[in-house]
Amino acid sequence: QLSCLLKMVTLHGIPEDLDSYPKDLLLFLSPSDYAATGSCSQYFNNIGRANLDVLPRKSPQRKQLLLEALACLKVPGTQINEENAEILGRLVCDLGGEYIRSSGGNLLEHLRQCEFFLPDQEEAIRSIIISGNTTFGPPASWSAFTLRELSDFIPVFDHSILQEIPQ
Repeated sequence: QLSCLLKMVTLHGIPEDLDSYPKDLLLFLSPSDYAATGSCSQYFNNIGRANLDVLPRKSPQRKQLLLEALACLKVPGTQINEENAEILGRLVCDLGGEYIRSSGGNLLEHLRQCEFFLPDQEEAIRSIIISGNTTFGPPASWSAFTLRELSDFIPVFDHSILQEIPQ
């Protein structure tokens, strides 16, 4: 339906008020098409606010969106800074474990919005948490408040993390 709607909206060219349309519609538009009305970072900022679940998680379209976003933002290597994580929005949920590991605790706040994690993402999150190099510190120093703050990640915790947490 969104793909058909986009065809109707763009029948006579890309409208200048494209930002006023639903963000989900932009999932079916390429960044180069959008370039006439705004910057690629603006496009991906809008994409990051869209319901990405309209596209299956491992779909070629969704993978391509992430690759184009990383290229647009000129992400060097696998480290995502706070500003780029903000622009990526929900696209951070598609980042591989190597990006999560390289970015350290910077991405934890943004990863909260993910409904589930793939195994390599879970492993990366565990390695960051066990390292203690986050604003939460090492698991041995956590309190009940810290656990509430990390509640989105508790399903990712393994025995090595759980045994470190003070009773």
